[in-house]
Amino acid sequence: MIRKNQRFLTRLYILADFSVIQISFLIAWFIKFQSDILPYDSPPAGYGALPFETYGKWSLIYGVIAILIGTISSLYSPKRKKRFADELLKIVQTHAVSIFMLLGALFFFKEINISRYYLLLYVLLNLLLIMAYRYVIKLGLKRARQKGFNKQFVLILGAGSLGKRFYDNLMQYPEMGYEIVGFLDDYRTFDGIELKKYKPVLGKIDDLGRKLQEMMIDEVILALPLDAHSKYPLIIAECEKAGVRTLIIPDFFDYLPARPYFDNFAGMPMINVRDIPLDIAANRIFKRLFDIIFSLAAIIVTSPIMLFVAIGVKLTSSGPIIFKQERVGLNRRTFMMFKFRSMRVIPEGQIDTGWTTADDPRKTKFGSFIRRTSLDELPQFFNVLIGDMSVVGPRPERPYFVEQFREEIPKYMVKHHVRPGITGWAQSNGLRGDTSIEERINHDIFYIENWSLLFDIKIIFKTIRNGFMNKNAY
Repeated sequence: MIRKNQRFLTRLYILADFSVIQISFLIAWFIKFQSDILPYDSPPAGYGALPFETYGKWSLIYGVIAILIGTISSLYSPKRKKRFADELLKIVQTHAVSIFMLLGALFFFKEINISRYYLLLYVLLNLLLIMAYRYVIKLGLKRARQKGFNKQFVLILGAGSLGKRFYDNLMQYPEMGYEIVGFLDDYRTFDGIELKKYKPVLGKIDDLGRKLQEMMIDEVILALPLDAHSKYPLIIAECEKAGVRTLIIPDFFDYLPARPYFDNFAGMPMINVRDIPLDIAANRIFKRLFDIIFSLAAIIVTSPIMLFVAIGVKLTSSGPIIFKQERVGLNRRTFMMFKFRSMRVIPEGQIDTGWTTADDPRKTKFGSFIRRTSLDELPQFFNVLIGDMSVVGPRPERPYFVEQFREEIPKYMVKHHVRPGITGWAQSNGLRGDTSIEERINHDIFYIENWSLLFDIKIIFKTIRNGFMNKNAY
């Protein structure tokens, strides 16, 4: 049967959210009406200031609205498998809808003399305090699960390559609190080396009903080949009879994105093979606004450094300060990417199609320095302002190499579904310069399929923390 832990946590989250909303009310009331922090906003002519009780009543109403909206939007659904970034987005969406409903109720009941400064502070405190306490709980649960508490038990159907691959992947996430009890398979058993690595095969697929009665199992994972499709109805029926969750790993999952999106077409459920969060207009707008604000700030902050580099380039070699090179960007469109010139000028008529090497004679001494420190990349913030690039995204490549890699590396062209970036998930993990193209593409695809503004900020901080020195940048 399904464990009761999740139901308890759901009730705890609902109670905690409602309590935090009322705490936010008390703090907002104190700051607005008992302190001198916020300016005084007088009520409309003919109306007096509302008493504490009225604000408290509307805070209780808002709490009920937020809980109802959160329940409808699955804010209180199980979170063990979800990223905290997804939870934050749900919180913002829930409270955005809730505040609009509250404003509508205030207008309908003609409660027009509610302080605007109070409402703004109230909503911000709700968001900040709920995000903070949920993050603390998430960390606490992760640590508890790593120590063996709050476990959930998993049975895998299929001991072939698909089942073993899922086992290996799940073992990398002990903080999720899952324990695999074993496998069921009609044709395979483990012995020798495999038994040292994997839990045993406990029986045949037909033994599922008996195992669900004998053992504490919370979830059954179907990792069966396509030719076992006929067994699915009986398997799912047995799991539902026992009250156990059933999850299916499709045998063609290698073709699917990290987070598949189910669509509906002509009344039939379908899997979107390449769902990209930045295909959503709102996400593109948020990312673009972030890019503009961040790149403007970066240009202002680094302007003294850019002036120093520009003078250094001019004094150490002849030619232009800025080097422009054609790169492939969003939707396979080409653009001119800006860099501080680090090499000697290529003679007219000669085409550069080679990689830069450690002892490349084309580099200047000053050029070697700015390449190692990534200072040559600073002009790309102007590419971001123009709209050719983003602060975070897959690194763009020259058309010559794009044509070469698209034939040699699977999924290489997926990176062109989003704007290229100054830094990216691959670069922040050390995959820069002379490193594996396949590994970089895998990181780029993971970023594209899991994009969020918080993920962008994480990559930026990780890039800064790791430093700008690059031993692979020749």
